[in-house]
Amino acid sequence: MRPLRRWGAPLAVNLILGVVAVVPLWLSMMFVLSYPLAGLGLASREPTDNDGMLPWTVILALVWAVFLALWIPVNQWARPESCARGRYWAASAGLVPVPMVLLVVLSVLFDG
Repeated sequence: MRPLRRWGAPLAVNLILGVVAVVPLWLSMMFVLSYPLAGLGLASREPTDNDGMLPWTVILALVWAVFLALWIPVNQWARPESCARGRYWAASAGLVPVPMVLLVVLSVLFDG
């Protein structure tokens, strides 16, 4: 019961922030599919996209900056005192993409 009490709040905080992170993660996925992978011939680019990479880069930078400005202070507040720093930040970063991965898996399973 002791580890659950110590890790309960950080676990909940990072899963909730993972729901917020769906937006920057989805935008990053769309960028990677539209530009680097399309340039390699592994994906197809949106036919109406003729603006180039600059608008995507600006939007991604702003969205990630806002998310990180929220994620870092909240995790500094939620980190248990007795926890090792590196282990906590690695676990926190690993929990954030869980909602996005769940949505992608559900989308693949139930796409019809």
